[in-house]
Amino acid sequence: MFKNLMQFWKGKEFLSEVMDDFKIMLSDSEYMFRSSYDILVENKKEPGLEQQILTTDKKVNRLQKVIRRRIIEHMTVQPTVDSPACLLLFSVSKDAERVGDYAKNLLEVSRLLDKPIDRETYSKLFQDLDKDILDLFKQTRDAFIESNEEKAAKAWDSQKIIKKKCDDIVRTLAKGGCSVNESVCFTLIARFIRRMSSHLTNIATSVIVPLTELDYYYEKDKEDKLI
Repeated sequence: MFKNLMQFWKGKEFLSEVMDDFKIMLSDSEYMFRSSYDILVENKKEPGLEQQILTTDKKVNRLQKVIRRRIIEHMTVQPTVDSPACLLLFSVSKDAERVGDYAKNLLEVSRLLDKPIDRETYSKLFQDLDKDILDLFKQTRDAFIESNEEKAAKAWDSQKIIKKKCDDIVRTLAKGGCSVNESVCFTLIARFIRRMSSHLTNIATSVIVPLTELDYYYEKDKEDKLI
């Protein structure tokens, strides 16, 4: 169904404009993650970078509002036209906005640290988790923009790996070995990254689930457990 839907809205100027704004939201959220990570983990001191992250966050929020307003106005005038596409974009735009929020939260963690992150300790705990998230950004973007079910399923598999890594980090930290400040900050990083991966996967899997099942694809994984 989704492939047909994507073909349908490619000929619709209104929906094409909304899709363009949505792609910008994803791109800006990825930029926020990269930049926040550079400050938090790489201890990057580029002048104005923190302010640029905050400015980009406001831009993402503004774009979500623009998308919502366009959809509401369109459905008010033509309530039965393009409704599946409108409802889907209304939902996934919220996920893109939340990804941006969690990226900004990583910047806020950098302000809680008593001292710069010890790279050896961080690397041992987090391994290549930042690369995993960046790969998931690409998988999500490709799956959604191309309506590619195979890439959507791959994004879901990637998210399960990320989730397990994040949960393992929290379990390790709960056993001690780091200072209180490090433990709190590392736990926040793991949880924020975990939530980012969930929202990205919500977007990717919108390709392969009915509208009524958006945000609940994870329930197909019977091994999914609370931590």
